[in-house]
Amino acid sequence: MEFVATFLLFAFFISSTNALDPCASQTNALGLSLIPVYGKCSPFNPPKPVSWLNTVIDMASKDLERVNYLSTLTAQKITSAPIASGQQVLNIGNYIVRVKLGTPGQLMFMVLDTSTDSAWAPCSGCIGCSATTFSPNTSSTYGGSLDCSTAECTQVRGVSCTATGSSACSFNQSYGGDSSFSATLVKDSLRLGNDIVPNFAFGCINSISGRSIPPQGLLGLGRGPMSLLSQSGSLYSGVFSYCLPSFKSYYFSGSLKLGPAGQPKSIRTTPLLRSPHRPSLYYVNLTGISVGQVRVPIAPELLAFNPTTGSGTIIDSGTVITRFVQPVYNAIRDEFRNQVKGPFSSLGAFDTCFTATNEDLAPAITFHLTGLTLTLPMENSLIHSSSGSLACLAMAAAPSNVNSVLNIIASLQQQNLRIMFDVANSRLGIARELCN
Repeated sequence: MEFVATFLLFAFFISSTNALDPCASQTNALGLSLIPVYGKCSPFNPPKPVSWLNTVIDMASKDLERVNYLSTLTAQKITSAPIASGQQVLNIGNYIVRVKLGTPGQLMFMVLDTSTDSAWAPCSGCIGCSATTFSPNTSSTYGGSLDCSTAECTQVRGVSCTATGSSACSFNQSYGGDSSFSATLVKDSLRLGNDIVPNFAFGCINSISGRSIPPQGLLGLGRGPMSLLSQSGSLYSGVFSYCLPSFKSYYFSGSLKLGPAGQPKSIRTTPLLRSPHRPSLYYVNLTGISVGQVRVPIAPELLAFNPTTGSGTIIDSGTVITRFVQPVYNAIRDEFRNQVKGPFSSLGAFDTCFTATNEDLAPAITFHLTGLTLTLPMENSLIHSSSGSLACLAMAAAPSNVNSVLNIIASLQQQNLRIMFDVANSRLGIARELCN
């Protein structure tokens, strides 16, 4: 009897501790925890005494490189030369997902990226990597490295293979503008919540240069053959969704849901479009933008989807703030300024900042998509200075050197929304959800 009482007391203590710990995992069979990289629960960045606005401004400063990268994505070609052209991978990782590699599962926090196909993680013995690495030697399901003759090897960017032979499939990629890594394509089990994806192909990083490589790797949720959806086959029926917590949220994580089960029963959808020019990206048909009650006059060709050139509008989890080609952004900004009045100032990437006491005058921003109208909550339209004295329109112009019209609906504008990607049925759903 005394033993039972002691056990129950211990169990109550553990349960209470988990309930009081905001960073305790809440993962269940349907969802995986998503954690802001700069949040207090992140294992990568200890809390710093800076405002969340400064953090967002710092992250947004890297958006231009990512936008340039997205504009260069083209259809993957089979590599037949000894050395394939390297692609500059400039994914800005804002959220991380908890996964396990191998058997028994080795816990890794991987950056979530909807515009990248392949996955990669640092492996033991890696030069320049962080202390947390995947150890293939301790995994009973490790399938070893893939050779250059495999179909998977032809799908990886930056592959270095000879025209003939069965050497290991090695590749090199750059990341973040100032960093690069080399890796070997390998196979092992990937664990997501209670699910196991066997023989999952990913890059086993053996060396890095620079400091921008995500410490524990990246999980690609793009549309290509090396993405999680493609490799998992029928397991998730081509469906996943996520809810990204607010950038201001330190303790509470969002969630990644895989498969049809657990998705919203009632959700508005718009067609997902696909470009053979940039097959990894999730395109939507943005037909117009309203500022308050005013439909902003925008030339149709600046928003039109063109599958041949890859121009149009995409949904992306890696870019921080929504970017429009310069004429589109100027039209939105000018109408916003017309309704709010001034004076206006600039702060980092934001060029339309005003006294926060005028925030009540700020109009709602509405995206008009085929079959769906999304009016952004004010927290997704405005960002505030650390003192709270300024409010800024949280959007910006795309860099002028992007070689086609590519508009990007980014993660700050996706906060506290359930974004569902139903690739099998070529549709994207959006529903309001508080996931703080």
